[in-house]
Amino acid sequence: MTTDRALMPDYLRLFALFGIVVVNVQFMAYPIEEGFVGATQQSPADAVAAWLVGGLALLKSYGLFSFMFGVGLAFQMRSAEKRGLVFGQFYRNRMMGLALFGLAHGLLFFPGDILVAYAITGAILYRVRTWPAGRLIRLGTILLVVQLVLTMAMIAAFPTAPAEAAALERYIMTEGSLAQVLGFRAVMFVIAFIFVLLAQGMAALGWFCLGLAAVKSGLIDAPGHPVWQKARRWCLVPGLALSLSAAAIWQWHDPLMGELLVVLVAPLTTLGYLGLIAALARPPGPFMARLLTAGGSSLTIYLGQSILLSTIFAPYGLGLWDAVGPTAAVLIAIGVTIALIVLVALWRIRFALGPFEWALRWISRRGVAGAA
Repeated sequence: MTTDRALMPDYLRLFALFGIVVVNVQFMAYPIEEGFVGATQQSPADAVAAWLVGGLALLKSYGLFSFMFGVGLAFQMRSAEKRGLVFGQFYRNRMMGLALFGLAHGLLFFPGDILVAYAITGAILYRVRTWPAGRLIRLGTILLVVQLVLTMAMIAAFPTAPAEAAALERYIMTEGSLAQVLGFRAVMFVIAFIFVLLAQGMAALGWFCLGLAAVKSGLIDAPGHPVWQKARRWCLVPGLALSLSAAAIWQWHDPLMGELLVVLVAPLTTLGYLGLIAALARPPGPFMARLLTAGGSSLTIYLGQSILLSTIFAPYGLGLWDAVGPTAAVLIAIGVTIALIVLVALWRIRFALGPFEWALRWISRRGVAGAA
């Protein structure tokens, strides 16, 4: 199979979807503040599973997804130009649609939603869309450094939540009604959003800039470029070694220090992953092509993950909140993601877009001159 399309974005999306779900599941299956650490059932295998998620995926998968957002902006500009669309109006509608999806997602299913922060920081990215690649790289790097300092300061300043809040969460997530669970999620979303916007939002904007720069410089179309080779050589193995070591400190020695170290080394590991994915971005066979097509409906799969997993662990669903160990939770998350990919792959045989992608496109094109 040969193609003129840049393949790296397709591999990035598929890779990130699995990374995101094994991170997010812990905040649906266990106490929101503690994640895997707060799981009542902790076998040695569970401790290893939590360590691997912390070392391999935590914060890194969000970086990959955010990088893809910047790549997507560049592709959207190209597409709008070819179609004769008024891009500013199209993009404004798209960010509004993304914010609406994010609000519904955060209030009803997963308080850790990132889509609203993406919509806000995406609006900022629009202001620098015409900057040259070098300037975008400098801005992105500065934002990532500032985010590291800010996040570490916030973690050190607010290490724990009140015991009363933890007790209320346990009651609601084990015995509460549907209305109580939804009310609790809504309150937690409002509280968590402040942290998400200040910490993850700033990091997201930094990765947005780097993704946009990768398209402008031609890197996204050149998986064999020396930049990606250097990323594999200088960032992948050192980043993984440092991240796994930091996660081990978090899991078995000093949780606060370990968490701070995981935050500190996450960007290095993410750059290494980008280099690795570039090396894997080769023309796929028929089976892999189908998987990559399904992965292209990343919004549908991301929202589907939260809808299904939040139901599985909630008392109005299967009631598995804090009733299984981290190993089982990770396997459930991976199984749900595989099932969603299969369903979306079947859907995409007949339809060009996933259901949520179709809805977002419909919102984006409303009232836009030149839109069909």
